[in-house]
Amino acid sequence: MATTAAPDSKPEATISQNPDIRYLGRLLGNVIRAYGGDKLYRQTEYIRSASVDRARGVEGAHLADTGLEALSLEDTLSFVRGFMLFSMLANLAEDRQSMGADDDATFAAAVAELEKHGISHDAVAQMLEGALIAPVLTAHPTEVRRKSMIDHKNRVADLMRVRDAGRAETGEGESIDEAITRQIALLWQTRPLRRERLYVQDEIDNVLTYFRDVFLPVLPALYARWERVLGHRPPSFLRVGNWIGGDRDGNPYVQAEQLSSFMARGSAVALRYYMDGIHGLGAELSISTELADVSADVLALADASGDTSPARGDEPYRRALSGIYARLSATYERLAGEPSPRPSRLPGEPYETTADLRADLVTIAQGLATGGEGALATGGALGRLIRAVDTFGFHLATIDMRQNSAVHERVVAELLREAGVEADYGALDEYARVALLRKELSTNRPLVSRFSQHSEETATELGILEAAAQAHRDYGAASINQYIISMTQTVSDLLEVAVLLKEVGLWRVNDAGEPPFCPIMPVPLFETIGDLEAAPGVMGAYFALPEIGAMTRARGHQEVMIGYSDSNKDGGYLTSTWGLYQASEALAPVFAAAGVNMQLFHGRGGAVGRGGGSAFAAIRAQPSVSVQGRIRITEQGEVIAAKFGTPDVAAANLEAMTAATLLATLEPQVLSAQDTARFAAAMEQLSNSAFAAYRGLVYETSGFKTFFRQLTPIQEIAGLKIGSRPASRKKSDAIEDLRAIPWVFSWSQARVMLPGWYGVGHALSGFKDKELLADMARVWPFLQSALANMEMVLAKSDLDIAERYLPLVEDQKAAANIFSRIRDGWAQAHDGLLSATGQSHLLEHNPALDRSIRLRLPYIEPLNLLQVELLKRHRAGEDDPKIKEGIELSINAIATALRNSG
Repeated sequence: MATTAAPDSKPEATISQNPDIRYLGRLLGNVIRAYGGDKLYRQTEYIRSASVDRARGVEGAHLADTGLEALSLEDTLSFVRGFMLFSMLANLAEDRQSMGADDDATFAAAVAELEKHGISHDAVAQMLEGALIAPVLTAHPTEVRRKSMIDHKNRVADLMRVRDAGRAETGEGESIDEAITRQIALLWQTRPLRRERLYVQDEIDNVLTYFRDVFLPVLPALYARWERVLGHRPPSFLRVGNWIGGDRDGNPYVQAEQLSSFMARGSAVALRYYMDGIHGLGAELSISTELADVSADVLALADASGDTSPARGDEPYRRALSGIYARLSATYERLAGEPSPRPSRLPGEPYETTADLRADLVTIAQGLATGGEGALATGGALGRLIRAVDTFGFHLATIDMRQNSAVHERVVAELLREAGVEADYGALDEYARVALLRKELSTNRPLVSRFSQHSEETATELGILEAAAQAHRDYGAASINQYIISMTQTVSDLLEVAVLLKEVGLWRVNDAGEPPFCPIMPVPLFETIGDLEAAPGVMGAYFALPEIGAMTRARGHQEVMIGYSDSNKDGGYLTSTWGLYQASEALAPVFAAAGVNMQLFHGRGGAVGRGGGSAFAAIRAQPSVSVQGRIRITEQGEVIAAKFGTPDVAAANLEAMTAATLLATLEPQVLSAQDTARFAAAMEQLSNSAFAAYRGLVYETSGFKTFFRQLTPIQEIAGLKIGSRPASRKKSDAIEDLRAIPWVFSWSQARVMLPGWYGVGHALSGFKDKELLADMARVWPFLQSALANMEMVLAKSDLDIAERYLPLVEDQKAAANIFSRIRDGWAQAHDGLLSATGQSHLLEHNPALDRSIRLRLPYIEPLNLLQVELLKRHRAGEDDPKIKEGIELSINAIATALRNSG
């Protein structure tokens, strides 16, 4: 469905406003002509210009030949690759242009803003002492591109930075234009699709490259910048977490071996970085005792190093660093389980803890600070290395464990039965379960004996728990802090995990009357609308247990995870968003009454239907009582590459997340208590209306499940090799059992994008007080963020294109009826949003995003039209492998152009 276009937002104008897009597009055209031939180039250019004319509304353009029918199957594959590569390069160009676009989303800007409200640097520093901000990388399968493609794109980005510096040649003497063209030619000749299914080990390898190439160098540099802003060294409150290798929910391929692999390989990445840093410092710190006073501590460290080389006899810093390097090399062999990549010639005992390594580095730093009025005491490479050790330790990243509560229930039931404690745990009511589990947790006696025989499921779960305990012994307690419990509904769901942790020594009680010790925190994940509503009651009952209350108060905080994906699939966009807001707000007094700080973990996806959108706006839109300086947010799939693909982009996104958390925690409340109550009451009415409309369509309309599965490429998406995890939790075609990712992904491909807006139009159109609605949209950050995200989805959707998919549905009468309801709902959402926000067309208030989306539209439309034709042929039984490849390529290309696909 067409939207009212802004007068200056035509595709050609958009390209001209971004010289990088024009430059990279020209080079891509040259590559297509050189490698694909003149015929393909001319076909591609004709299809592109015809689609641009249609997007611009040129008279008669819709009657003109699209040029698509002239493509052979082979030509189709090449054409789709060309459009996909243009979208990839356009993404790169826009990321570069937007790097400095939001000056408010920086640490310095946030501190300055807080200062206007009378909040001092000292108050910010005090808050940061207890803060935790953590993006958590997951392996959710929404990244359709091969890593080889992403690597070539990143090399183009590196070369563009060299070009920005005004250099005509690379460091190797190659022309910049030729070097960029070569990378684009490599992209053209690189197979975009994976031939084999991704394994968990592949996902581990992929995520480790982000830590090695981006996070290890970027975070210390950010901290150095923030230290200058504060005039004070803050703790390492920003850390990057990881799920890959620990998330077993619905993924039977994550077992003890995968968890242990991430720990060893992650440790190797961190230790190699430290060893390279020490090696660099050894080359730099050539200070001689003949020319400088050296502290006794540095001299002692040098003497203990075992470095007796006469050439370094007067260079104690180099000798001390040689000893540190030798110990790191030995640590590498112990923790990584493989020979050191560059072994030391000196003997060295492995470091037991990162604190020991840090102490040696601080000795060096303090020695440098003693002379020359501290000229050598500035942060520099040594300061960044100390910060890296503080932030990444020997474990690199804290990995979460996750499993479904139903699995825990079955495993605990089996252990209790085999131990002769309870024959039928599953038959007990909640009160009896809690009583039994508390009794088990009151003693250190395990349920498992070495003579026990377990089912495969129980043996697997106990195996990964033992691997977690070993990780704590080898890499320290920071290696695993959280155990996420999917589909948490009761207190017993939390206690079951504690019982399982006890089996491997990670829950311990003592006789001194002290709280139980449990270094891995059971974390409830509330996912459905009903579970979110019940969350405060569950947590209140959990804290009311004396041993739990004492343990959480001793720890100082308790995490709760709230799920955006399943709540959206369950209740629709508006009800999900409002339910998450309400749950966050309602949990705060429960935690306050228990004397425990709340840490929320937001399970967001890339698409708006799964909680995506601007993280800066989303964090600032949270209830002020819910952030409290501690927040974790999942990052996954295509979002990882988009937000953290290069050091510059990663730095900007990490800083935005940090700035938003500062503001959400410390900035004064925007709304009065009266407005807060008035807006909440109105929002409750809107949510109820949206919920009824969404449930009425998705769950109560006869034939909707079949309509969805036939209209969208859900079947074909399930065949993509984009993740190690199955698409459904169970062998079922029910929407309830379908994972949220393919649910959102498939609607996006067909350009309906239903999870990001359906039901909202019904709510907005039926709400009588339009003046109140406009007031809410103008001053309430929550509704501003919710509507802004929906507005982006509406702008990317196109129901005229979606209608082209209707012939794929067998029951045409039912399809027409359902699609008519969807179209009406879109129109209501579109008109209601414009009315509430006071705009004449979508994205009028966000011209940069408007230009970005309109640039893409002419490149997506032909891809959708080709996808429909290929789907028809595939489902009709044509078995030419090029048809299947074409469908998968089109899915890849459309996802790349839309950016946040799942």
